[in-house]
Amino acid sequence: MKQEPFFLRLLDGRGKIFVAIILAMAIIVPALNLLLPPSNPFHVPTYIMALVGKYLCYALLALSVDLVWGYAGILSLGHGAFFALGGYAMGMYLMRQIGTRGVYAHPVLPDFMVFLNYKELPWFWYGFDWFIFAAAMVILVPATLAFIFGWFAFRSRVTGVYLSIITQAMTFALLLAFFRNNFGFGGNNGLTDFKDILGFNVQAQGTRATLFFLSAIFLILGYLLCRWMVTSKFGKVLIAVRDQESRARFIGYRVENYKLVAFVVSACLAGIAGALYVPQVGIINPSEFSPANSIEIIIWVAVGGRGTLVGAALGAFVVNYAKTLFTGGLIAPFWLFGVAVLLLGAFLVWKSRIPALIGIASGAVLAFVASFIPGPLGDYGPLIVAAVAFAALILSTRVEAAGAGVGALLVLFFSTPFFGVSLALYWLFALGALFVFVTLLMPKGILGTIDDFGNKLFPRKKSKDGAMNGAAAQPSPAE
Repeated sequence: MKQEPFFLRLLDGRGKIFVAIILAMAIIVPALNLLLPPSNPFHVPTYIMALVGKYLCYALLALSVDLVWGYAGILSLGHGAFFALGGYAMGMYLMRQIGTRGVYAHPVLPDFMVFLNYKELPWFWYGFDWFIFAAAMVILVPATLAFIFGWFAFRSRVTGVYLSIITQAMTFALLLAFFRNNFGFGGNNGLTDFKDILGFNVQAQGTRATLFFLSAIFLILGYLLCRWMVTSKFGKVLIAVRDQESRARFIGYRVENYKLVAFVVSACLAGIAGALYVPQVGIINPSEFSPANSIEIIIWVAVGGRGTLVGAALGAFVVNYAKTLFTGGLIAPFWLFGVAVLLLGAFLVWKSRIPALIGIASGAVLAFVASFIPGPLGDYGPLIVAAVAFAALILSTRVEAAGAGVGALLVLFFSTPFFGVSLALYWLFALGALFVFVTLLMPKGILGTIDDFGNKLFPRKKSKDGAMNGAAAQPSPAE
């Protein structure tokens, strides 16, 4: 019997569908952009292709986080740093390609260095005029940082929330460093005004299509690498470390080595995602090191489903598409708040059906009526109704009260742009709220919840060993 290729044997049914979809996107989207005229209804505009290309980079970044969080139990809030370092490595190469075409026409120094009165090129910029060197740094710089950090953290047995805080502190330290003008990376303006990549105009339609294709291919390769790791003996040990680290250590496994390898590989994937991201968006600056970005990556993975790989990529697409959708109108500053509330409402309806719908409808009606009360009381009417409903929930634990609170918050979300109560200052709170809601109420993410819902609708028979017939073995969500 003819044996399947190795990479196909790595994939389950869901993985094959995922790879097929991404591969189809890699071919079809650039073809529709390059071969069809703009007047054709099937033409894909360049800006759409660049936007989806950015989502592909985010999906690769989410995969890297899912490898360490979903399978090793390492909740890293510092992967934004690895992503940004990979982006800066590529940005440095792109800056060296500008040459005399810059504003100051200096043959060696980038424009920001001329403006800041640099006399010569800093030593750490040497070699970045060669693409091979820059590509190597895209991987080596994040890998080195991850190795040094992981060596000390894992051998010191730092775990749980303490490790998360340290990774976030590392990211914040890099943010402060890269903001400094004398650090040699462009300060708060970062690196931009790119011209060429490998001799091709970075803004040209063909270059954009190639970058999109490469983003999709690297996403597939990253998925196959992660899939190979988690289905091998190494992956089984990694899952054991996640679920019972002390027991895995007791039976003789060098736990810190397994975690370190996963962490370094994850950092490399994040760096590659950053390198593919920069030429498509045209800029890299210290804001990419923002701790909020690393938190948002965690939300992508949590929404899609930890410990699934495909779910992490799906979560990156879903959350970022929602962000794009909601940042185009009046509710732009409030989109994270809305996603959190809608997610909670969907969970309540799925869990309790009619009582939840009754609660949501009644809360929405009361909040809508309260918003028309004259004076400040009306401005905060929906918020007051929500507060009363959640107080009733604490006292009664009834799903109708929870639904009323969600309904009131939905009215608040859609009415704030028109009633003058701004939630923009609380966007980080909304981001955290989305993470808490997903973690507590939908711990398996989108894919896991769909699987559970399907199993309830169409129960499958259990085999003698207790496993579901036809069900792929999926790791449980990380604690």
